[in-house]
Amino acid sequence: MTSNSFLRAARRTFTSGAAALLIGAFTVPSLVTPTIAADGPASVADLAQGLLGAVVNISTSQRVKGTEGPGAVPMPQLPEGSPFQDFFDDFFKNRPGEQGDRSQKVQSLGSGFVVDAEQGIVVTNNHVIADADDIEVNFSDGVTLKATLVGTDTKTDVAVLKVDPKGHKLTAVKFGDSSKMRVGDWVMAIGNPFGLGGTVTVGIVSARNRDINSGPYDDFIQTDAAINRGNSGGPLFNSAGEVIGINTAIISPSGGSIGIGFSIPSQLALGVVDQLRQFGETRRGWLGVRIQPVTEDIAESLGMATAKGALVAGVIKGGPVDNGTILAGDVIIKFDGRDVNEMRDLPRVVAESSVGKAVDVVIVRKGVEQTVKVTLGRLEDGEKLASSEDGNADQDNGDKAPAVATAAVLGMTIGELNDETRTKFGIAAEVSGVVITEVSKDSAAAERGIQAGEVITEIAQESVATPKDVMDRIAALKEQGRKNALLMLASKSGELRFVTIRMD
Repeated sequence: MTSNSFLRAARRTFTSGAAALLIGAFTVPSLVTPTIAADGPASVADLAQGLLGAVVNISTSQRVKGTEGPGAVPMPQLPEGSPFQDFFDDFFKNRPGEQGDRSQKVQSLGSGFVVDAEQGIVVTNNHVIADADDIEVNFSDGVTLKATLVGTDTKTDVAVLKVDPKGHKLTAVKFGDSSKMRVGDWVMAIGNPFGLGGTVTVGIVSARNRDINSGPYDDFIQTDAAINRGNSGGPLFNSAGEVIGINTAIISPSGGSIGIGFSIPSQLALGVVDQLRQFGETRRGWLGVRIQPVTEDIAESLGMATAKGALVAGVIKGGPVDNGTILAGDVIIKFDGRDVNEMRDLPRVVAESSVGKAVDVVIVRKGVEQTVKVTLGRLEDGEKLASSEDGNADQDNGDKAPAVATAAVLGMTIGELNDETRTKFGIAAEVSGVVITEVSKDSAAAERGIQAGEVITEIAQESVATPKDVMDRIAALKEQGRKNALLMLASKSGELRFVTIRMD
């Protein structure tokens, strides 16, 4: 979830029978109906009646250790050998529910919906059932069934459950196409706010493609339909009764609805649900690059007319494009026929692609647009590679290096990268370029977060090996009338990033 303290989830949590804090998130839904009155949609009673049976309440319980219930008194700390030790041991440690760790049972409520009546498949939010010891699904007709966990995905906050439908006829709903929803379309949400169950609210799509910093694939539908605690995991319907979103989060200073809710679009959720049902886990496509945004300064430095796409800051060793297909410094502007307008667009479209799929990627390399063919790997395997790579060569070997020839440029003091400077800054053997030995306070370099120990590997997409190379490249850029210098920097472990520095 986001660090924003106002961003709330829609799961309701109870501790020792008393209402406690809200955990989880939910989306605000809206009701879409073909007939619209002057001040809103016509009655949605028929639509709601046909959908209520497919929406369920989900209750979970978890035994939490090392916590104390309301009113619990901690055991006094007594001096060793105290004559009262045995008395307090008997009183505090032998009370029911307080054996040793004073564990307690925490119960939570959320929402979900049936997508396969024959197989008993229920979809909800991951945070609704996270860490639960027991999960129960409560249907609108009063029937309660035990549920087993099929699979979860923390990146999109989606979970799939299974119940045994034997002897109980279930009602299912279908996913619709969230990409067809427009801002202003009516939508309807059904869920379990405050444990009340079967609650219908109506609103509109307030916005699309919202990024609330809750995960790497944020692309939420924003709605003003009333969503409250306990709505997490519930469906957001269109006028045809199709699920076009999973209610996930709200912004609320008080915990109640203020008309700003967020829903995972079905276009994103459907693929996750299918993979969880088939494999019990996700299997996402992976390109194997590190990326950063293309700012106006970077676009100017690369000779691009507009700032768009995702700038490749590094290629992961052993990844799908560690063969020269895509290089650090390339800007990806289209992937498999889909435009990449912002950096955050790329991870989502790659993840939605199949592992092993061959795709066309349009890049801008040194100002020239070209298309390359890439065969995708699997993200889950790539995360292990990236983690291993990031953990290498991260040791500080002290500060005993003798002085070296240096130069001052753009608020930095730079020097040769040799055995002495490698030892001084703990720089990995595979890193090459010109080391930054000092950064002046309040300089342009300091404003960009550049630090001593980083290595300049390229300037304006040309390699540099000596301080003289750096000075020559800066001078050449100034002669060309450039206002900014694009630097590729390597960390001491070899991780790359791009920064632009103004040369005025």
